[in-house]
Amino acid sequence: MNPILQQLGFAEDDRVVIIHADDFGMCHATIPAVAELFDAGLVSSAATMTPCSWFPAVAAYARANPAADIGVHTTLTCEWDVYRWGPISSRDRASGMIDEEGYFYRSTEAAQKYGDPVAVAAELNAQLDIALTAGIDVTHVDSHMGTVFSPQLTPAYLAVAARGRVPPMVPRMSEERMREEQIPEEMIAFALDAARRLEAQGIPLMDDILGMPLDQHENRIDVAKERLGGLKPGLSYFILHPAVDTPELRAIAPDWRARVADYQAFCSAELRAWVRENGLQVIGWRALRDAMRDEHRIARVNQESGEDIERLL
Repeated sequence: MNPILQQLGFAEDDRVVIIHADDFGMCHATIPAVAELFDAGLVSSAATMTPCSWFPAVAAYARANPAADIGVHTTLTCEWDVYRWGPISSRDRASGMIDEEGYFYRSTEAAQKYGDPVAVAAELNAQLDIALTAGIDVTHVDSHMGTVFSPQLTPAYLAVAARGRVPPMVPRMSEERMREEQIPEEMIAFALDAARRLEAQGIPLMDDILGMPLDQHENRIDVAKERLGGLKPGLSYFILHPAVDTPELRAIAPDWRARVADYQAFCSAELRAWVRENGLQVIGWRALRDAMRDEHRIARVNQESGEDIERLL
């Protein structure tokens, strides 16, 4: 059984899920969508992209709604053709974070290949700090496009989470599952060892990560039911990318229909009732963070994590 669920009082066969809105503040269209989804009650967390132009509006929302469960969507890539952003810590090309156009690289592979780990660590710390300074009660950190999940960048990601005393989104997938997901071979042994060490420190880990596809938008409620219905006992992380329909969103994202469909589906009373009737237990990151921060765990995490996590990993 996942230790964090046992600590929180769940049973071994409970299906517990964080229903998570990604890319909060990527553009304006995400902000009213996530705000309405929080009010509707099915979405339990979101994560904001601090380098993006609409981050100040997310911060204003967070200050006005302190109970909102908002993390930092650590960002090292910018995938769009005509809407771009870059690092907030440095404009130095020697950082390895900036492409020939002066923005983050578009692909995860390029960001991992060229990013200097020291510069990336500074950038991740700057992204956390700007969120905290703006008044967001940061509940967790996760990763845009999974870019931090490489042997050279993961230590910086874990270190910034430890410094902020927040849980990082990290899976505890089996070797078999990682091979099914086509995780690169060089990452599998590293990931298994990192997960073992983190869980020994009391850091909550995800048993599964899944979500709504961005390559189709039809029958969104049925797709959500199918995917949520397949959740196994344990703690799952279910990701969607909600946005309202605006000219800005259409200009940025070729997959805008799927994003709008996410917003519409997860606002629906039908889907909320289905989740309740099917016995899924929806929680947010704040419960995990607060459990991790109890006095015993703080002492142990501070002793073994923080700046020393690179040594441990």
